[in-house]
Amino acid sequence: MQRIDISPRPHWQQIVEDQGLVWHSLQGLPYWNESAYYRFTADQVDELEAASLELYNRCLDAGQYILDHDLFARFGIPEAFVPLIKHAWDEEPPALNYGRFDLGYDGKSPPKMFEYNCDTPTSLLEAAVVQWQWKEDVYPRDDQFNSLHDKLVAKWKDIKPYLKSQRVHFTHVNDHAGEDTITVGYHRDLAERAGIESVPLFTQDIGWDSAKKRFVDIECNSIDVLFHLYPWEWLVNEDFASHIVESYDEMQWIEPIWKMMWSNKALLAVLWELFPEHPNLLPTHFEPQGDNYVKKPLLAREGANVTVVKGGLEVSQTDGDYGYEGYIYQHLYELPDFGGNRPVIGSWIVDGEPAGMGIREGGLITGNTGKFVPHVFTPR
Repeated sequence: MQRIDISPRPHWQQIVEDQGLVWHSLQGLPYWNESAYYRFTADQVDELEAASLELYNRCLDAGQYILDHDLFARFGIPEAFVPLIKHAWDEEPPALNYGRFDLGYDGKSPPKMFEYNCDTPTSLLEAAVVQWQWKEDVYPRDDQFNSLHDKLVAKWKDIKPYLKSQRVHFTHVNDHAGEDTITVGYHRDLAERAGIESVPLFTQDIGWDSAKKRFVDIECNSIDVLFHLYPWEWLVNEDFASHIVESYDEMQWIEPIWKMMWSNKALLAVLWELFPEHPNLLPTHFEPQGDNYVKKPLLAREGANVTVVKGGLEVSQTDGDYGYEGYIYQHLYELPDFGGNRPVIGSWIVDGEPAGMGIREGGLITGNTGKFVPHVFTPR
């Protein structure tokens, strides 16, 4: 595992914009960073792939354990939605069932799971499309751990016959052509490649028809299938949350509500309870243990409200609006340090199959200012 400095492609900004990545810079600095790349061996990629599959299977075990032991209160899940979660878990409604494991990895010891972003994961277009084209342009003879685009198109085709409508609404907040817009735009393209009609709809424009008892779009058309890049923990706490329960059987949600169990960091403590000393897990508890740990809110995003404690002292902390829901305490993993650049591996899963990876660099805490850096591996 090496980090290698290179020169960016001429006019790289226009190249990635043409691929849809208009959010390629942040505060005057590149978010998409092709002035460096990571090189892996084929064996290292095999190890990451195997670890991702293993972690996915252990999450399946944990999900069933949460249901069997009624642990929803530990996750802060409102009681009214527990029956919907149980029903969705057992009935398996149409879903992409995709997500991104954030892993620590140094190329030598087993990958370690930091969390599972599986409800509204971002950095998708970068991982699936943009870094692949970079590889083809710069290192065409090398390989890349990346089948993400093809697997997502195939999954949309797979669920198409089971959708209540071939007209799917895609919703997100209006973030002025930022990260959410890019991610949902890419998902719309994936669905259309599968022969599904896509309808864009800002979350704030979704309405409720009290006569039909249905959610509707701005033209008052009933929403039969809704892809939402808007997390379930927000949805169930909105003013309209009771309408979700009221209309749940009349529409399909992608992703399904059982994802609330996996997108919550309480999952990490449950996994450690079930599989202590697992080589791909870090010790995680609901109370601090020892002098070296990371304190994480159950529902935080983009590194918000995270505290790093080393030798009993706080060495890094981020602000944010989370923490009211409770915390977990995860053993501190020392990320490899490449001149101040600390990579976190984002290993993607599509319906239980490893599908590729993307790498984001940050400091001790990887937040929304982290940079995405492409990768290749040397074929055998």
